[in-house]
Amino acid sequence: MTKGDILYEKKIYIRKPTKEYSKQVFRLIKECENLDLNSEYLYLLQNTHFKESCSIAVCENRVVGFVSGYKLPNEPEILFIWQVAINEEFRGIGLANKLISNTLKRKLNSGITRIHTTVSPDNKSSIKMFTKLAKNLDTKIIAKKFFKKEDFINSHEEEVLYEIGPIKQKELK
Repeated sequence: MTKGDILYEKKIYIRKPTKEYSKQVFRLIKECENLDLNSEYLYLLQNTHFKESCSIAVCENRVVGFVSGYKLPNEPEILFIWQVAINEEFRGIGLANKLISNTLKRKLNSGITRIHTTVSPDNKSSIKMFTKLAKNLDTKIIAKKFFKKEDFINSHEEEVLYEIGPIKQKELK
């Protein structure tokens, strides 16, 4: 029996986040060492103001996955994926892609034709996950230089912008 088989025996619910899950989302992000931890207030805002462009995965009343995003204000056809956090126990079963797909399928997001995200060059697992997402969506992924190391005050790596699209909303599974 594989890890995926065992996990699928557990019920994982994917849905919009709510304020009540904000503390758990904060803790999940904190557990993911490769992610920048933002303020608790930001996660409250994401789970309320930006809930249409975010998704959570809940298993046995515990948040095990979170995707945060927002539509670009001047380009609402682009969904910017800010953070993807998956509990270590639930990695490797395609949960991140399911969370993003759940977000894309919402009525308020029906006009989205592209996804943008930024990833540091050494974050191979995120690059692999977004490449797989593009394949699952039957579209292309393009990498472009975005933020240089010098753009940051602290010691932060450069961030490469990945564009996934065009997304055919009618074909979303």
